[in-house]
Amino acid sequence: MKPFRFGVNVWRAGSRAEWADKARRIEDLGYSTLTVPDHLADFFAPIPALVSAAAATKNLRVGTHVLNNDLRHPVLVAREAATADVLTDGRFQLGLGAGHMKSEYDQAGLAFDSGSTRVERLTEAVTIVKGLLGGEPITFAGRHYHVTGHTIHPLPVQQPRPPMLIGGNGPRLLTLAAREGDIVGLSGITFRQGGAEPDLSGWRATAVDERIQLVRKAAGDRYDRLELNALVQRVIVTDNRRKVAEELTSRWSQLSPEEILESPYVLIGTVGQLIDDLKARRARWGISYFVIFEPYIEVFAPVVASLAGR
Repeated sequence: MKPFRFGVNVWRAGSRAEWADKARRIEDLGYSTLTVPDHLADFFAPIPALVSAAAATKNLRVGTHVLNNDLRHPVLVAREAATADVLTDGRFQLGLGAGHMKSEYDQAGLAFDSGSTRVERLTEAVTIVKGLLGGEPITFAGRHYHVTGHTIHPLPVQQPRPPMLIGGNGPRLLTLAAREGDIVGLSGITFRQGGAEPDLSGWRATAVDERIQLVRKAAGDRYDRLELNALVQRVIVTDNRRKVAEELTSRWSQLSPEEILESPYVLIGTVGQLIDDLKARRARWGISYFVIFEPYIEVFAPVVASLAGR
């Protein structure tokens, strides 16, 4: 089993100084990674925010979690990732996804294609980005992208390239992550109706079993080299975990309290129970890299202190 590491997904700050303070606090508490999502909302733009966070810290890794592939051409993604890796002294992690919020596409005047088409486009993008980050001159002719004789400069510090996380929940996307990624990002959520209807059935333990089996089969011989990641939606430290889980069913009506408590995407209980749950989830599913959201930085810190690197 891989050692535990923990990240924090951070959206914004009111100033450069506040952003730097957040990054330093995350590092001081023992988290390994600060990540930034990619939405056309009240969030920082990912790449400049990550470079700034790295400049304010010493060892903290920084990463996108995840870039919406449809918002950028893969040649530009590779160029920005390589430059970010240079400017962060090799601490950059590239996370990619297929996009899911139709409202953002509408606002930007982009066509919102079917999920299969978006994953197909991401698959082509991953081929281009990996090749360019590896220093290859790329000529590629696909259904969605055409690149002719292109090489990027500068090349990244990390070799053969910065680690790549591919995140989502659907079988096509997880198959791509298993075959091409370094980190498989498990969200457990399928966004239906253009992001308007989140389906949480993938949070059930049996559904996680199925996805891990899919990843293992698709990865083949490379499975043991993969790092498995879960994006945790709630961290609630409490002496009455059952009561909290029951209350959460009013929001997550698809799930029972038992299913919520068993899910790798929710952490509820005392600090000791959270530690035990994380150990059990790593033993069952191999998930060792957990990313939480910013509001839970402090309450989760004792868990990080106990488990990080172990």
